[in-house]
Amino acid sequence: NALARYSLVAPPRCWVLYSAIRQALQVEGELWECGVYRGGTALLLRLLRDELAQDKLVRLFDSFEGMPKTDDVKDVHKAGDFADTSLDAVSALVGTGGVEYHQGFIPHTFEGLSVDQIAFAHVDLDLHDAILESCKFIYPRLSKGGVMVFDDYGFPSCPGARIAVDGFFKDKPEFPMVLPTAQALIHKL
Repeated sequence: NALARYSLVAPPRCWVLYSAIRQALQVEGELWECGVYRGGTALLLRLLRDELAQDKLVRLFDSFEGMPKTDDVKDVHKAGDFADTSLDAVSALVGTGGVEYHQGFIPHTFEGLSVDQIAFAHVDLDLHDAILESCKFIYPRLSKGGVMVFDDYGFPSCPGARIAVDGFFKDKPEFPMVLPTAQALIHKL
């Protein structure tokens, strides 16, 4: 798998992403990834967009410098984890045509964005607060039929992911579909 050098997302989880992206390309809106790391799954997103829906904007959100301060109760990862990346390296891999990079920590990277429709969002942030803030911003803008994939939902190394997703969706009509890959998926009704 060509993406393996640039991603920690295993091939079965990449297949879920591939399938969800293909579905979401039929829906109005932008394509987002929150938590880009080295850019492997962002490259998958961009390649599918180029092949099937060239008019869609891809937005990528990451510090490109590693994890922020974490919550010792809800998170296992520590500040500075995943720092072996950079914006320059990711943009060299993924490219710039129809791709916008948002460097910094969520939710600050959402400030000032005027986005009405999101068709797809891959949320791979590992940390409770960042995942919860992503839900708060993305879900109201997620188009009917749009898809959110939460990469870390079932991982013991990311207990805050499940807490954030379950807490956010407890009063929404959608229920997280938990997959054997440890991902969870929301398909907007």
